Amino acid sequence: MPLYEGLAYGGDKNVVVVDIGNAYTKCGLAGETGPRCIIPSEVKSSRTGKITKLWDYASTSDLYDNLKDFLYVLYFKHLLVNPKDRRVVVVESLLCPSSFRDTLASVLFRQYEASSVLFAPSHMVCLLVLGTSTGMVMDMGYKEALVMPVYEGIPVLKAWQSIPLGGKAIHSQIEAQLKEHATVTTSEQTNKPFSSCADDLNEDVLENIKAQCCFVTSHSRAKQIQEVLVAGADINKLPTPPPDVDYPLDGKKILHINGKLREHVCEILFQQDRDERSVATLILDALIECPIDLRRDLSENIVIMGGTAMMPGFHHRLRAELYDLLKKPKYKEAIALKVFKFHKPPSKENYTAWLGGAVIGALETLQSKSLSREAFLQTGKVADWCNIAQEMETEDLSPVKAK
Repeated sequence: MPLYEGLAYGGDKNVVVVDIGNAYTKCGLAGETGPRCIIPSEVKSSRTGKITKLWDYASTSDLYDNLKDFLYVLYFKHLLVNPKDRRVVVVESLLCPSSFRDTLASVLFRQYEASSVLFAPSHMVCLLVLGTSTGMVMDMGYKEALVMPVYEGIPVLKAWQSIPLGGKAIHSQIEAQLKEHATVTTSEQTNKPFSSCADDLNEDVLENIKAQCCFVTSHSRAKQIQEVLVAGADINKLPTPPPDVDYPLDGKKILHINGKLREHVCEILFQQDRDERSVATLILDALIECPIDLRRDLSENIVIMGGTAMMPGFHHRLRAELYDLLKKPKYKEAIALKVFKFHKPPSKENYTAWLGGAVIGALETLQSKSLSREAFLQTGKVADWCNIAQEMETEDLSPVKAK
């Protein structure tokens, strides 16, 4: 494909769209219906030879080196395109650290000589996939769950809510319960506690167990489980667990996963903490913080994205939790709503935001909204729309208007 891209596309290079998440990175070309690759957000350092997470960096110089190696893999191994003079769309969270954004722009412009870069907020571009500009966007990520109301394309920043519960919290629950209850069958046909061979447990194994074996249970069964686990009721009141499953760790070991683990590990997302907050309360708390005339439109346009939302039963459980919470005085008196409506994007939840970036990359207005290489090399900074000082600097660099 790279040999004939000039002939196939009339000399106009396709725009690269990249979404660097905490756990996985989605990358592809604009105008396509899905990313060409979804890979872990980690890189093997060219200096140390160790595999490190992109978001675990001690300094910006280390981050620069890691991003340089990581983008090299994306361009020349997965996309097979020449990065020079090619436009880039970076899908990022509104809460992305400025140091990460500036370093990523520096690598793209200085190392790979991209012609322009557009930083697109993930919570707004995902609405483009649905053809709407208003929605209550919930991002179920790896480290946290984040809710951002967006009205007519403008984020309601004062109402955003987040809680440190996501895929990582489920992984911790799986690991703890496996070490406490699970057993392993070895090649000698002997059963022994999993804690004796816990070294075989890593993030890849935890991710596979979560995706292949675990699920979010129904609201009625969850109430019975929480009465036992939280309120300390009789353990015999637990509902009958689902069947146990066997998971092959390697060619010699079989991990026995009981039904309780499969059903219980996802309850951490919906159990309220000391502040009475859970994944479900984030949406209601965000609605309370929004102006009263926006609440109905937002409650009828709820969009769920993020890889954790792909857990079987998550959408049904979230809907049931919302209607159950509305009966409590805290929300019944503050929110006069009776209906919640959810959008179903034409994509999997883990790359809905990337697909919105692919839509932006295919628009004719991309060039006028992007940061050019010349402008970046002149200032050395990425303009932040919420930073007044940078906005004044940009105005100073503009041509003097005629009197």
